[in-house]
Amino acid sequence: MKGFKNVIFMSLALGMLLYSVPQLDIGGGFTLPTVFGALWICFALLIIAAHLHELLGVDEETRQEIVRVKRMKRWRMEQRLQGKKILGLRK
Repeated sequence: MKGFKNVIFMSLALGMLLYSVPQLDIGGGFTLPTVFGALWICFALLIIAAHLHELLGVDEETRQEIVRVKRMKRWRMEQRLQGKKILGLRK
């Protein structure tokens, strides 16, 4: 269920890209419509890449490490509040 939203939004972005590319004026030199079309395509590809990045779970290991560190900090704070001495802390 986690990736369902990403699949939907990536499909919508891909559909918009496929629909709009034939209608964009690209290749007419360095004009304002050409620059707009190129930037629009770049942003659409960036959105698609971000959803693929999330679907593939590239940062899953980093997220798990952050959760582990937050748990440790929370545990240390609880120990301090209870007045217990914690090994490995400098204070």
